[in-house]
Amino acid sequence: MATAPKPVRPDILALVVDSNATSRTLLVSQLRDYGATKVIQCSRVQDARSRLEHTVFDYVLCDQYFPDAQCSGQTLLDDLRRAQLLPFSTVFFMVTSEATYAAVAEAAESALDGYLLKPFTPLTLHERLTSARQRKVHLRPIFDAIEQEDFETAARLCVDQFLARKPYWLYAARIGTELLLRLGQHDEARKLFEAVIKTRALPWAKLGVARAQIESGQAARAVTTLQGLVGEDPSFADAYDVLGRAQVEQGHFAQAVETYRTASELTPDSIVRLQKLGMMSYYMGNQTTAAQVLARAAILGIDSKLFDYQSLVILALSYQAENDSKGIDRCIADFGRILERKPDSLRIQRFARVVQTLHSIQRGQVAQAVNDVQAMAREIKESSFDFEAACNLASLLAVLASTSIDLEEGPSWIEAIGMRYANTRGLCELMANACMRHPSYADLVRICLQRINKMAEEAMAHSLAGNPAAAIDALMLHGGQFLNTKLIDLSQQLLLRSTDQLPQAAALQASVNQLRSQCGTTPARAILGQESERQPGAVALRTRTVPRAATTASQDSA
Repeated sequence: MATAPKPVRPDILALVVDSNATSRTLLVSQLRDYGATKVIQCSRVQDARSRLEHTVFDYVLCDQYFPDAQCSGQTLLDDLRRAQLLPFSTVFFMVTSEATYAAVAEAAESALDGYLLKPFTPLTLHERLTSARQRKVHLRPIFDAIEQEDFETAARLCVDQFLARKPYWLYAARIGTELLLRLGQHDEARKLFEAVIKTRALPWAKLGVARAQIESGQAARAVTTLQGLVGEDPSFADAYDVLGRAQVEQGHFAQAVETYRTASELTPDSIVRLQKLGMMSYYMGNQTTAAQVLARAAILGIDSKLFDYQSLVILALSYQAENDSKGIDRCIADFGRILERKPDSLRIQRFARVVQTLHSIQRGQVAQAVNDVQAMAREIKESSFDFEAACNLASLLAVLASTSIDLEEGPSWIEAIGMRYANTRGLCELMANACMRHPSYADLVRICLQRINKMAEEAMAHSLAGNPAAAIDALMLHGGQFLNTKLIDLSQQLLLRSTDQLPQAAALQASVNQLRSQCGTTPARAILGQESERQPGAVALRTRTVPRAATTASQDSA
């Protein structure tokens, strides 16, 4: 039988994930013949996920089907991509039978390496592994630029590779579009996605167009694009993820729930999708479904990097609504263990305080609960008090009011939260739904959006009347009063347009910069959790630090 030459590259580390001992042994033997110096075996997806979260492998061979298991190989692959745990150096192949090929082909190809269809010969395995490695070596200048965090150079190299139709030009185009999105060059990314579509109508390119539309504020157009995409391929789970995000940003929550439910049904063991469905169900008032779905997500992966601890907060709120004191106790115990591992995370500390307050409310410890809420309310004007913290505090205030503990300061705190963050319909409705246990608070949040829009309209009237200075002054005054980024950003836009007409432009710019620093660096977006994972349809661009154009904080940042 023909054999393939062994690669010259030394110290090859490989991982085999397969529940069948015989198959596992065979793959290990073939990898060693290929030249792997160390091969680690896992029989369960959970063990493989843990390994991959802490070790970088050269090759990963993972079976698709795991009998009597909660997870599949496809779920593992999808979650790894989302958590950015597959660096460019890793070659990942899904091993599947012909019967399940259709279900894994898209997921495997989206990881950019592929699949192995059983049965295959050692020569076939060696040729596929070598080909995948050569592709990564061939595009090494792009990967090196990314490792050095020179994203502009990496994007330019990708575009050049695509336009010149050099080897692996589609691969380079996919990486290039991701880089352009990260750099905030949404129009350029959309044009490159569309150029790929003209060449080959690939689903990931169409999905990329929708992502670029969302990033540039065109959520309605994105919905149209995505509805066409899922119409062509109803099993494209990533498309539902992006569609759900667009619907949330539009404030169409009922539609978003159904979209996330479809995505979760397509991949029932996806931790990330379960969390989205659970959170959205809670905000739509279905606490029972939220508790069931989020509890399952916690069982599947509470110790995984894919698990967002905001899910535990929503789970505790759902338990409180269902009068499940034991459920709240479990959430408190979970946060105790989490804080032992991450004692310096301000975000997790804030979560733990919210759950502890729910515990006090549940046990009738009114004085303690009121003290806790008052302490949280004192943070409303701090730069670290983000939209997520605002929703959690609004939920607590609504829970207190619904249990006949209606604090005198409650309406003023809700107003302060609303005037800071109710900038769009999506943001407003998420906050209002967080207050659903006390409808008058929800109404107050919606009034805040009307007030903010009126302030913006009055300022723009000054600008249209030829007085941009008055418009900028009004926007900065209200923006600083409420720490409202929408008004401050609008003042920045007017300032850039009117710089030549304003002798005090430099001083105004300094004031705008100061206001922005007071508002904090985390942008207010209508999202569920921090979304630190890979965006659906995206390629994992694993780097040492967060890209400077990144729009979300890491899971454990303040």
